[in-house]
This record gives sequence, structure tokens and C-alpha cells, in this order.
Amino acid sequence: MTIEVLALFAILFALLACGVWIGLTLALTATLLLAMFRSIPLDKLLPQYAWNILTTQELLALPLFILMGELLFRTRLSRSLFQGLAPWAGLLPGRLLHVNVIGCTIFAAISGSSAATTQVIGRMSLNELLRRGYSRDIAIGSLAGAGTLGFLIPPSNIMIIYGVLGDVSILKLFTAGVLPGLLLAATFMGWVMLHTSLKPSMVPETEAKLSQVPWGERFAALKDLAPALFLIACVLGSMYGGLATPSEAAAVGVLGAGLVAWAQGSMSQQVMRDVLIGSVVTCSMIALIVLGASILGNAAAFLGIPQAVAAFVKGLGLSPFMLIVVLVIFYLILGCFLDGFSMIVMTLPIVLPIVKGAGFDEIWFGIFLVLAVEMAQITPPVGFNLFVIQGLTEDGLGYIARVTMPYLVIMIGFVLLLTLWPGIVTILPRVLYG
Repeated sequence: MTIEVLALFAILFALLACGVWIGLTLALTATLLLAMFRSIPLDKLLPQYAWNILTTQELLALPLFILMGELLFRTRLSRSLFQGLAPWAGLLPGRLLHVNVIGCTIFAAISGSSAATTQVIGRMSLNELLRRGYSRDIAIGSLAGAGTLGFLIPPSNIMIIYGVLGDVSILKLFTAGVLPGLLLAATFMGWVMLHTSLKPSMVPETEAKLSQVPWGERFAALKDLAPALFLIACVLGSMYGGLATPSEAAAVGVLGAGLVAWAQGSMSQQVMRDVLIGSVVTCSMIALIVLGASILGNAAAFLGIPQAVAAFVKGLGLSPFMLIVVLVIFYLILGCFLDGFSMIVMTLPIVLPIVKGAGFDEIWFGIFLVLAVEMAQITPPVGFNLFVIQGLTEDGLGYIARVTMPYLVIMIGFVLLLTLWPGIVTILPRVLYG
């Protein structure tokens, strides 16, 4: 079995080094492994694998959420979020810096994408914060950290992929992400308050007047949150109200996003063209990666590779907690070279049997993986959120990574917290679904 494992990694990394697309790399690796070690009719087996994965009903939610995200990206939702949140954020130490975190939390609940969350909120908040004189370090750092919530707070594209590939309930995954997502957002806000209290110069003195805004203005500003709350009600409300499955809720979300774009005057022929092209390109890329991952996962299982690796890890005698520590380090290193999406599809067929064998719940592990992907989003040199913010600010990647480091440390500590108290993840699914 050692030769099969070595061959898998050798072929995989050789193809990646040659610049072959991730999806094709995964599919080619699986095909070569089966051709080398098994005498089976690949011309019949591979089309069957492709049909099984690409016709999975749960996967239908993914292109719909992507379409919704493309629509929202071209609306004025970020402006209305800032105007609605600013009077309330002014009550807290750190003032308008909290708009980054709360805005990302709200947008995460309707987009499903970390990059989209970072870009939409950043387009408005960064310019406004820097214009008002807030510290550039904490303005950029808090946006990069909070932007990762786009994957943790449902609906989440990454959770859909994990649910399909791991055969796990997507609705339960969405439910499991709610409490950790809100707690992580609160932790980010706590750090902003602590950091700005220790270094008051990060917040301009003129912003103290925000705490004196009349309450009438604060309540009046809530009307600007109406579009975002309407979309959250469309997506999450329809799911948790028992009115729609995740796929149906995604369709409701697309309709709601279209209505918001039309009401804000953002709908035009050119916008629709950009939305459709962007959605098709993204969906095609993801479909190819999911297909390749499915083929590789089936091939690895057929060769017994996950069982062999799991037996090896079990032989090391690691405690469950130390296993998670090793996996955190493993994914941090992997995140330096691969995007989070590729990390999941490449490692899931091997890692999932290991953690299930160690006694971890598959719903809990799904949230762990999402957090690992979030960390990869802000890990240089391939952290995608870092590139998004670089496009917004034109700052160097090294600088952006440095000011984001406290939020990466917070996420590492948060993963270890969830390992010690897994009930934080599993309590809501258990209460709602048994």
C-alpha cells in the first residue's frame, strides 16, 4: 500500500508543479493510479463517476448561490449596510471599525462567499474609514479577518462542497455554522475593542461624537438594513422555517437579489451580461474541481488508500486533541500554497476517514474544515482575501498579511476551543434535528 500512497502524492504534485488546472490534476491523478494498480474498464467507470457527482441534487444550490452573489456584488448593498450600521457601531470602543465585522457578518449570511464578502464590504468601508482618519493597519486587518466569515456563516459554498463530497446533510452543516460564526465575529469585535483601547490613536478623536448621535437617528438608520435583512429572510428564513430545501432557498435568494438590484436601480443589460458570464465561469471552474475530486476520492477508496493512511495515523497513538493540532499545522502549511477550495477537495478523501476513526463527528469536522479554509484565505502567499484587499488598496501582500496576523491567531485559538468544546458546533443541529 505504501507504493500507492507515494504514487498518489508524486503524480499529484508533479501535475500541480507543471501548472495543470486543479480539476484536471485530480482527475488525471485518479486515472493514472487506477491504470497503474488495477485492471478495470476506465472508459466505463469514469463516465459513471462523472454522472453520479454532477447530477447530485444537493449540488444544485451551489450555482444558484454563486448567481445570487454575482447579483449582490453589483448592487449598492454595501452603501446601505454602512449607513445602517454606522450610528450603532459608534457606541462601541473602536467606533466604525466594527462596521467591517458586523457588515461582513450580515453579508456572509446572504452571499456564501468569503471573497465576495470581503470585496463588497471593503469597497465602501475601507475608503470611508481611511478618509475619516482610522488607522490603516486595523482597518485593513479587521476587514481581511472578518471577510473570512463568508464561508462560516450559512449559506456557505464550501459547506455545500463538503456536504456533497462527504455525504453530509447540508442543512445540518448550515445550522452548525451559525453559533461558531457569530462567536468568531464577536471575538473579532472584542479584539478590535481591546486593540483600540490599548492604542487610542488608532481611532481619530473626532469620532467620539458618534456616541452622541440621537437615538432617533439610530433607529431611523435601520431602514438602510432592510435590503440585507430581506435577503436573509429569503434564504435562511425559508430554510429554517421548513419552507424550502437548501437548493430551493438558493432559488428564493436569487429572486430576492434580483428584486433588490431592480429596486436599487442596479439592473441593466450590461449588468445582467456580467452577472451571467461571471456565474458561468465560476460554476464551470468549481464543477471541474468537484468532478476531479470525486473521481480521485473514488479511486483512492477503490485502492484502499484512506484506510491505509488512517491505520498509519492510528498507529502513531495521537490523542484526538493532538490529531487536530497536527491537522491545523498541516492545513496552515497547505494554505500557503493552495486556495482553500482546492485544499478541501484534495485532502477530504484521505482525512475524513481518519477523523471519523478518531471519534470526531462529521458535522463538527465540516466546521473545522471551513475554519481551515478561512485561515488559508489570509495565509500568504496564496491567501485569496489578501489579493482582494490588495486590489482595493494597492498595498503590498506582505503588509496586508502582517496586519491580518492577529485575526489568524484568533482563528487558530478558536479551532482549538471548538476541539475542547465540540458542543459549540453540534448543539444547534442536535436540538433542531436530533
